[in-house]
Order: sequence, then C-alpha cells, then structure tokens
Amino acid sequence: MFEKIAIFVSLMLWICTGNAFAQDLRALARIDLEQSSIADLSYREMEVTLQLSQPIPFRIFSLEGPNRIVFDFKEVDWRGFSAEKILMTEKVTEMRFGAFQAGWSRMVIELNEPMLLGEVDMRTNVDKGDAVLVAKFKLTSPEDFAASVGPRKEAGWDLPEPVDFDAPKERQLGDKPLIVVLDPGHGGIDSGARQKGKLEKNLVLNFAKELKERLILTGRYEAHLTRSEDEFVSLPGRISRARELGADVFISLHADALESGWATGTTVYSLSDEASDEASAFLAAHQDREDLLAGVDLRHQSDAVATVLMELARVETKSRSDLLAEMVVSGVAQSIGRLRKRPHLYAGFSVLKAPDIPSILIELGFMSNESDLNNLQNINWRSNVIEGIILALDTWSVEDAAQAQLLRQ
Repeated sequence: MFEKIAIFVSLMLWICTGNAFAQDLRALARIDLEQSSIADLSYREMEVTLQLSQPIPFRIFSLEGPNRIVFDFKEVDWRGFSAEKILMTEKVTEMRFGAFQAGWSRMVIELNEPMLLGEVDMRTNVDKGDAVLVAKFKLTSPEDFAASVGPRKEAGWDLPEPVDFDAPKERQLGDKPLIVVLDPGHGGIDSGARQKGKLEKNLVLNFAKELKERLILTGRYEAHLTRSEDEFVSLPGRISRARELGADVFISLHADALESGWATGTTVYSLSDEASDEASAFLAAHQDREDLLAGVDLRHQSDAVATVLMELARVETKSRSDLLAEMVVSGVAQSIGRLRKRPHLYAGFSVLKAPDIPSILIELGFMSNESDLNNLQNINWRSNVIEGIILALDTWSVEDAAQAQLLRQ
C-alpha cells in the first residue's frame, strides 16, 4: 500500500545480457490494446492495466482543476492506440495521451470523482521481455485528493526546470578556462548495455570521472559531470544541466552493445543536418521556452519565430560541433592508433540537439566486442583515449577562439 501522496514509481530496466540497445536507438514501448484496460474493480475501486512490449520507467501522480491522474513514461509508441478500446469505466470522463517532452510520453485520465493511487506494480516476463503495469485507485475525499496533487521532486524523477540567465552565453575566446560538461550515458534505472556482468552506465561513469580529473589538472579547463553517481538523468535534463553550468562544450559518453552484427572501435557522432531541422521544430513546440537558448527568452515568440531563432544559432553551433568531432577523431587516432573505417558519423541523438552548445557523442567502443570490452576496463587504454580527447580540445579551443575573434571584428 502506498502513501496517499503524489507517487513516484521507478522501474529497474530489464535488459537480457547481450541484448542491449543504444540509448537513442532503443525501440519504443508499445501498448497491446487487447490485453489493456481501465475498468472498475468495485464501486469504490478502479484498475488501470497496460500490457507493454517492454518494461519502461514511469511515474504516477495526481493533479486538480479538473481532477486527473497523470502517467509519465519513457517514450511510448502511441500509433494505433485507442482510448475507446480500453476505457471500461464511468469513473473516467476524458482520456488524453501522446508525447509531451523529448523522450517522454504522457497519459492523462480525467476523473468525475477524486481517486488516489492505492497500489501499483509492473511485472516483467523474463522469457518474452514484455511487461504489464497494473495500478489500482480508490475513491477518496476532495481534501485528501487536494493534499496529494503534484509529482514528488525529491523522488529523483528528472525533467528539466527552466533556467534563468542574466545575459546570453558568449562564445569562448580563449581568454579563460573552457567549460567542458561530460555526460556519462544512462544511469540509475537505465543501465544501458550489459555484457559479461559489466554495465555500460558504470564503465562510462568511471571514464568520465577520469577524464574530468585530467581536464582539471591541465589548468586549462573547468570540467563538470551531468551525473557523478549512479542516478537517472533524463535526456533533456542533461542538456539543461550543461546549459545551467555555462558549458562551452558538451561531450556525451557511451559504450553500447549490438544484438547482432559486428562493430568495434571508437566512434564520434555529431548532429545530422536532417536531425537539426526536425530538432528545432520539436523543441519549439514542446520544450520550456526559457530553456531553449541561453539568455534568450522565447516564451512570447510563436513556434515559427522560435524555430528560426534556434536554427540561426544552430547553423553556427553545428559547424563548431563538426569541427570538434573531427579533431577528437584525429586526437584519439594519434593516441591509440588506427580507428574504425568511418570514425566520424552523424545522427539525431537527443543529447546532440542543443542549438547553442557545441555537442558530440563519443562511442568509446562496443561492449559486444571482446576486445573493446577489455579496452574499456584497461586503465592504460583509457588514459591514452583521454590524452587524445584533451589534445583535440586543446586544438579545437584555439581554432574556435580564433574564428570567434574574426566574427567580432
């Protein structure tokens, strides 16, 4: 039985060993309508049952004006979903669903009388890999319902809050330490890839801490982590933390595993042109306007104007990101030797979509490859890769500052 307050529920992601997926490439969860329902258990109780194609993180909380129950999920594929097919109770007056923030989906059920969450469970079928979410609600008084509304901030569920800035973030000119924000992928309920008892979230966090220390020791960099322990941070939350820290550079770190096929070696990603246009349109429509461009208040701009302003910023940022990716490829190649055939690739990863921060994603290696997995656990190999990244940042910061000086003339 849960307390009669806003309830946070976190799910330990089940990923079968050797069957992990990349953070932004993981298939979206789907809801099986035939095995899902919102129905009465009695005149005082209601049960929500959702049959999912895979287990996903979620939270449940209540809001008022009107009284409603909110389900937030790691992104769900809503294609083909129909409220009419699962709604079997008169306790619900209206139901809405869809994406509400990058990487996250929401389902809202409006109530004709106040109800509180009594108990909830997500059961995973280890053999099939699917899961079923069962949440039971009980009638309550208007006073108890009003006391329960809102998500619990202290529970650790992470979605970005708007960030206030006194002035726009100026481009680095090489006259002060470069602010580098390192983003160890996954964390907490999201373990990332698994291979031979090793978890991606732990390997990349260890690497990020070592890289941060080496960057600070140079005296040329101020380095921060989006997470310094095993905690869950949403994809938009990572960018928000970087922006709040005044990042000059954002580097996301991963070490994925492939279910099939063969891949090895370090790869560096920057944002593709196609993803850039789509990203701006999505951000303009869905994100908090205060938190899209550092120091630029877009709250009173139309979607069209906000999109144009972000694209103008992104044109400059993308070329800086591409240059950084090329230099990291060159630097790491010098430090560890020959890289894979195509070490610089382009993709639409969410963590690369900040229009105002040069951002790259470094795939340190593939845990599904034995050699790469051994390298990730080898301190000498990690030290050499770190040396290559620092060399790249040294070179890039000088070139980037020179270009910025030219633009100011």
